[in-house]
Amino acid sequence: MRVLGIDLGSKRIGIATSDRSGTIATPYTVLLRCGSMGGDHRNIAKMVVEEEAEAVIVGLPLNMDGSEGKAAQAARVEAARMATVVGVPVHVHDERLTTVEADRVLMEQKMNAQARRRVVDKVAAAVMLQSWLDTQAHQAKS
Repeated sequence: MRVLGIDLGSKRIGIATSDRSGTIATPYTVLLRCGSMGGDHRNIAKMVVEEEAEAVIVGLPLNMDGSEGKAAQAARVEAARMATVVGVPVHVHDERLTTVEADRVLMEQKMNAQARRRVVDKVAAAVMLQSWLDTQAHQAKS
């Protein structure tokens, strides 16, 4: 099953995609917020069609203790609104430390700060999506 991973930000939305087998997540693109949540969701819906995605996984920014703060609540609201537009199921998944991990990987690749800023959101989306894919695979084996 092919899925899109979404890392919501206030200015940018990182997007990752899985392979058709639902095994490997890959950074896809960074979508600049257009100033309208509905417009952003329509752009994501186009990507769902283009990539033939069967689901969308939205990163849920939980607090380090696992509780939900304002950012997580806002992500849940946006995911629910997105679900009314994209035409496929929308799920949320824990995204704690994904941006930190993405930034670490990019620094290991010797990318400068400016170059990292351009891609960190889609890499963070891929880290979150890979976690979701791994969780699904583990649950299928259980």
